[in-house]
Amino acid sequence: MLTKLLAGAAIVCASLVPAVAQETKVTVGISGWTGFAPLVLARDAGIFKKNGLDVTIKKIPQASRHLAIQSGDVQCAATTVETWVAWNANGVATKQIFQLDKSYGADGMAVRNSIASIKDLKGKTVAASAPGTAPYFTLAWMLKKNGLGIKDVTVVNLEPGPAAQAFVAGQNDAAMTYEPYLSTVRTAPDKGKIIATTLDYPMVMDTFGCTPKFLDENPKAAKALADSYFEALDMIAKDQAKSYEIMGADVKQTGEAFGNSAKYLRWQDRAANKKFFAGEHEAFSNEAADLLLELGIIKQKPDIKGLVDTRFIQ
Repeated sequence: MLTKLLAGAAIVCASLVPAVAQETKVTVGISGWTGFAPLVLARDAGIFKKNGLDVTIKKIPQASRHLAIQSGDVQCAATTVETWVAWNANGVATKQIFQLDKSYGADGMAVRNSIASIKDLKGKTVAASAPGTAPYFTLAWMLKKNGLGIKDVTVVNLEPGPAAQAFVAGQNDAAMTYEPYLSTVRTAPDKGKIIATTLDYPMVMDTFGCTPKFLDENPKAAKALADSYFEALDMIAKDQAKSYEIMGADVKQTGEAFGNSAKYLRWQDRAANKKFFAGEHEAFSNEAADLLLELGIIKQKPDIKGLVDTRFIQ
C-alpha cells in the first residue's frame, strides 16, 4: 500500500514539473564574411538557445553551399541575393526569410597600382571565386558597367581569403575579395590599391534563407531565427565592444580589427527588412537574373516573387 502511495505521489510531483521545451535543431551554412557575424553572435551569446533553437553553424565555401542544402546537410544558409536566384534556377529550392546586410565598401576589386581604371583590366588576370559566387558575380557586374565582359579577362578561381593573400604576395593583376580579407589589401598600399568597392557599385546584399521543407515543418523556428538575428543587432547596439570581441574571435580577429571590417557594411534591422522586401529585393533580383543568364550561370529565370517568404520579419 505504501509503495502505491509513494508511486502515486511521484506521478503527482512529476506532473507539477513544467516540461522542458525541445529545442529545434537547425544547421546553417555561412562563410567568414563580416556581414554574417551576427548569426555567430546569436549562437555564442545564447540568443538562439534562449529562443528555443539548437543552431549549428558550418563554414562552407559559397561555391558548394548549395550542395550542402541539396544533400540535407544544412537546412538554412546565408548568401547574396543573386546567389539565391542561381540556386533556385538550378534546382535547389530555397526561400529567403530575412535580410542580413548591405555592403558599403566591404566588397571590392584590388588592382596593381599601374592599373588606372577597370577598363584597363582587358587581357589581365583576376583572382575570383568560381562562377555562381558573389565575388565572381561582382566582377562580372563591375566589368559590364565598364563596357567589358567576363571573357575579356582571365579568371583564376581563388576564394576571397586566398585571393587577397595571393594578391599581396604579388600574384595576379587583380583580385575580388571582401572583408575581413579586403583589409589585407588596405594595409598593403605598396602592393596595390582598391579601385572599386560596393560604394561605387552598390550591388552586394545578403539574405538568410531555408528550404521550403524546413519552413513548412518549422514555422516557429523560422520566426525564432529571424527574431534572434534582430536581437543580436540589438546586442551590438547596446554592447558593441563585447559583441565585436565575440564576432571577431570567430574569424581570428581582435574586437578592434573586427570593428574596422564592420565599418564597411550595414546590418539590416527589422524596419530595414520590411522596406527592402517591399520592392528593392525584387528589382535587384530581376536585374541580377538577367546578368546570370548572360553569363550562362542559369538557363532560365526563376519566379522571382516566389524566392521570398516575409512572414517571419513581421
